[in-house]
Amino acid sequence: MNPTAVIAEDEPLLRAELRDALESLWPELQVRAEVSDGDAALLALQRHEPAILFLDIQMPGLSGLEIAEQASGRSHVVFVTAYSEHAATAFEQGAVDYIVKPLSTLRLTKTVARLKERLRGPPADLHGLVGLLQAAVPNENRYVHWLTVPHGRELRLLTTDEICYLRAANKYTSVFTRNSEYLVTHTLKHMREKLDPQMFWQIHRSFVVNVRAIQTIHRSFHGSFEVQLRNRCELLPVSSAYSHLFKQL
Repeated sequence: MNPTAVIAEDEPLLRAELRDALESLWPELQVRAEVSDGDAALLALQRHEPAILFLDIQMPGLSGLEIAEQASGRSHVVFVTAYSEHAATAFEQGAVDYIVKPLSTLRLTKTVARLKERLRGPPADLHGLVGLLQAAVPNENRYVHWLTVPHGRELRLLTTDEICYLRAANKYTSVFTRNSEYLVTHTLKHMREKLDPQMFWQIHRSFVVNVRAIQTIHRSFHGSFEVQLRNRCELLPVSSAYSHLFKQL
């Protein structure tokens, strides 16, 4: 029988990129489900009993590490992670594999080869290894340092330093850089949770601003604030709930 897999990744574009790459590199692999959060990943694990789980470490709901514990002895696990290569020692204990974002075809090719070899034996017992992985992930890497955003028919890698501000757009978020605007398929709340709060401040229920992009803070006669950015002409409103951020400056 052909091997089966479940992909759990909260970034839709990256999830689609991984699926398409796997389809090209491993046509026999049957992806039974694609999910965007940990709770759905657990349901997919229980429903499909996949041979392989591709798990984002940081997802809404249960984390990829928590799902991996549930998959111990049941599925072979590959972590899809934004963490840097210094965690390789923990990831390469022989029980799991990892892919560092953004995806590399060369790295994924190696992962596919390893998985084909591991499928000859039973999935590893991951209890205990999860703690090792958690210890290998430094706290400063808790927040993302880049995003994948749609750019025409392609994807663009956007570092967080390039972002001037984010604006809520119903269930989506508009991301503004110095010269461009990108629409991502996540809510502003979700985006804010992924970004470093020391660098990105929520100043209004519809706006999150990169503090480093602020040039001037204007104060009206009524005491309200507006933010002027260095490389954008628009003024961003500061609601009363967030005005304390600037009163302390």
